[in-house]
Amino acid sequence: MATVASSVASSVAAAGREKRAPVITLTRLWFAFVTAVLVVGWFLPLDRYLSPREGVGYWLGITGGSMMLLLLIYPLRKRVASLRFIGNSRAWFQVHMALGLLGPLCILYHCLYRLGATNSNVALICMLVVSGSGVMGRYLYSRIHHGLYGRQATLQELRDEAARLREETSGASKFLPDLAARLEASERRIDSRVPLVPKAVTASLRYRLERLRLHRYVRRTLDAASRDSALVAEHAGGLGATARRYADQRLSAARRVAEFEACARLFGLWHVLHVPLFFMLLFAGIAHVIAVHLY
Repeated sequence: MATVASSVASSVAAAGREKRAPVITLTRLWFAFVTAVLVVGWFLPLDRYLSPREGVGYWLGITGGSMMLLLLIYPLRKRVASLRFIGNSRAWFQVHMALGLLGPLCILYHCLYRLGATNSNVALICMLVVSGSGVMGRYLYSRIHHGLYGRQATLQELRDEAARLREETSGASKFLPDLAARLEASERRIDSRVPLVPKAVTASLRYRLERLRLHRYVRRTLDAASRDSALVAEHAGGLGATARRYADQRLSAARRVAEFEACARLFGLWHVLHVPLFFMLLFAGIAHVIAVHLY
């Protein structure tokens, strides 16, 4: 009994020492805000309140177009050494991402979520493509770099991290005898290939499925152990949290290894296409402004 008590206590203490990733972050709040404003604009009868030709509706178009022009500052700051005085690249990267969402949002409200003349339609479609590709680029960037501003990772680094996690053991694993075997099977499934489907897609989907399976196994096994031991029942919450975090770390490492090569290739392709798409948007936007003010 003393041994079990000691094991439970050490497991719960280890769970307390582990640093939990914050559920709510500024990035998530920002995307939630933009999504909410986007959805509200879709359902509101905007034509009752705004006009693209005058008042607030007109100035939303000017504001959105100006924000899209300001997107050029970030790539210029990265490549032109004489522009260091305007601030560091990290700050401008944040501004670049914020403007890349706010600009299209303003323009969508400006056009009332509707198509119009040919030149405005071309500008709108180019803007949506550029904005969508920017969101995709942000996702791919996060999959191949250490954090938002970190250097690019290597496949060997990710494999070493996955191996290190496999060598570790969770304090709660002694109460979950099949956890290690189930984790290894889940890792193999995450890394397996599906014909004609990019591994970056299958790895992400399988990661979520395997995570749900393991969480269910942890919950059911600890529930069964709690019925036989009052001590386990008392600390089941802490033991379960420890086991779930350990499983999540292992599965996340397996997913990153599986999707790294595909994401790196896609990011290279994205980088080649994103710049021409942006200049198409720039020219289409200028043509739209000229056409509106001349005719």
